[in-house]
Amino acid sequence: MEFIEGGVCAANGFTANAVLAGIKKSRTKSDLALIESEVPCSAAAVFTKNLVKAEPVKLSMKHVANGKAQAVVANAGNANACTGDQGYEAALRTARAAAAHLGLDETDVLVCSTGVIGQQINVGVIESAMESLCEGLSKDGNARAREAIMTTDTKHKEAAVRFEIGGKTVTIGTMAKGSGMIHIDMGTMLGFVTTDCAITPRMLKAALLESAERTYNCVSVDGDTSTNDTLIALANGLAGNRMISSKGRDYRAFVAALDAVNAEMARNIAGDGEGATHLIECAVTGAKSDAEARKLAKAVISSSLVKAAFFGKDANWGRILCAMGYSGGVFSQAGTSVSFDSGKGAVEVFHNGVPLDFDEPKAKEILGETEVKIRVALSDGTGTGTAWGCDLTYDYVKINGDYRT
Repeated sequence: MEFIEGGVCAANGFTANAVLAGIKKSRTKSDLALIESEVPCSAAAVFTKNLVKAEPVKLSMKHVANGKAQAVVANAGNANACTGDQGYEAALRTARAAAAHLGLDETDVLVCSTGVIGQQINVGVIESAMESLCEGLSKDGNARAREAIMTTDTKHKEAAVRFEIGGKTVTIGTMAKGSGMIHIDMGTMLGFVTTDCAITPRMLKAALLESAERTYNCVSVDGDTSTNDTLIALANGLAGNRMISSKGRDYRAFVAALDAVNAEMARNIAGDGEGATHLIECAVTGAKSDAEARKLAKAVISSSLVKAAFFGKDANWGRILCAMGYSGGVFSQAGTSVSFDSGKGAVEVFHNGVPLDFDEPKAKEILGETEVKIRVALSDGTGTGTAWGCDLTYDYVKINGDYRT
């Protein structure tokens, strides 16, 4: 497997573009993105578990139900959430406008939005911009599209990998946005996966669900699950591999590559958390199962007290044990060890249920790096799991205190 450039345009047959439609008047960079495949695709998606779902989520859930799609339109600046029938009609008009210019059926267009909740979206400016958006589709359009979906993100997020299935070269590309309102069932998070792999809609959905559980659902910035979470995968089959229709060797190779790009996005989202100064990774080994390990790791990186301690560069391991204890996961405290490591070295602070005397200045230096790993070693089995989060800073409150106004 090899990481390559190109994001959502890396795979054969995919193009992208973005324009400034003027959805939010104060925005000066592109706010409307489009991804299209030159041929119809197997399609799958994972959506927010929040009962309050944005109107484009409702529309895309309906459109992707048949396992087919060919294009995705995404806007930033307005979430089109809690906007009722008018908001749903706006999402539908967006799909129709794209379909008309691309020569597709409206049900083959999925729609995503991100931004402020509770404001009606100006669909007129989207319709007016659609012609130039569609005409500008290109193989280097990923660079424009990845910027257009950003809100409070400070940097774009994309990745692509190339690998082999049955002697054929297959590519998976992705881009995502996410910075705040992020929790372990995803949160103001949009993710788009494109691949030229030949795979049935049923297997693509299985792969996406499986991968999301190990990657996107192991991220927490602030404990909030958004109304707009969407992770979409399109597979156009142009790689020419034998169709993946069951969970055999080819399926496992595909999922491994999907995990690679999704984990990269998960890390980038956590590291770009609103106001964040540290990416925190919690890796748990020796758990009863992988699921138990993920549950424990998620609890640690979701803890506000752990996040605050990392902001202060305080090796307060007691907060880690506390979070594990209320996680619902089962583990033996007597067989638990905790250590921290970063580019500045490593320090063990808790060993087999007993606190250790450790070098506090050295620990502070280790926790001062922008990427810090918490290693939790258990003695309960062979399960492993990793979760990603960030520290909780003063700037997080500043950003969200006046986000709407």
